[in-house]
Amino acid sequence: MARSKLFLRAKIRHIVLTRTADRLTLGILGRRHRAQPIEVRTVELCIPQWPQAYDGVRIAHLTDFHLGELMPVGQALDAVERVARLKPDMVACTGDVVDLDLHHTGAEEVLSAMGSMESPLGRFLVLGNHDHLDDGHMLAAMASMRGLQVLHGAVVPVGDASDPLLVGGVDWASTVRALDQRVAELPQTPHLLLAHNPKAFHAAARRDIPLTLSGHTHGGQVAWKGKPRANVSFAHRLSAGLYQRNGCSLFVSVGAGAWFPLRVHCAPEVVVITVRRGALQ
Repeated sequence: MARSKLFLRAKIRHIVLTRTADRLTLGILGRRHRAQPIEVRTVELCIPQWPQAYDGVRIAHLTDFHLGELMPVGQALDAVERVARLKPDMVACTGDVVDLDLHHTGAEEVLSAMGSMESPLGRFLVLGNHDHLDDGHMLAAMASMRGLQVLHGAVVPVGDASDPLLVGGVDWASTVRALDQRVAELPQTPHLLLAHNPKAFHAAARRDIPLTLSGHTHGGQVAWKGKPRANVSFAHRLSAGLYQRNGCSLFVSVGAGAWFPLRVHCAPEVVVITVRRGALQ
């Protein structure tokens, strides 16, 4: 199958920033990066518009594994298994499951692990930009076959049929304008929006969506100590942690994986978020 220009560009970037950098350091950079453990963080958010019936719901937010040379499948599976032991109510993966190639990276195993997690409110996935580099349609099909519900501009009810929690998701887009359109096209206003790109929050806040979960930025991968938002993700003002606007909240996880082999004061993470109905923090 012919590779897209985006795939080839990403491949060249990978050769320069990962393989060449690793060779110049005699393999030290790569070994240190792969030895850095993925943290399992717990976060509590208070949101005034969150449905009372789902006060205290626990959402496992997984994002940006970037399976491939910098994320061995065993490391990703270990992170998923540790989250599973915390018994979340819902699993929400906000994309970039793979880095470049879809096949031979262990994507099937990781998708199966996420899709088999016991989570009474469901297991959901939206695609990121890297998921589309090789074969986004195939990745979505693989995820669906392994127990994950892929959201392409859909809103689905979960929980109590008479008083459901509405979960929506939008596919990858790079610009605020394109994401505005995707959010505007949602058939209902969800309580929870999954969007790989945190730029979707601009539209989500205008539409009064209580909570948006995103990834994509990796928190820049390099940040000032103790100041996660002071990082090298210059293209994203919404780059790490919690943001609030018009009574709505966005949580941006810095993700589990990487697209170059260096993280400084920005540890890889998977997050379990407890959402409560209450005044903004």
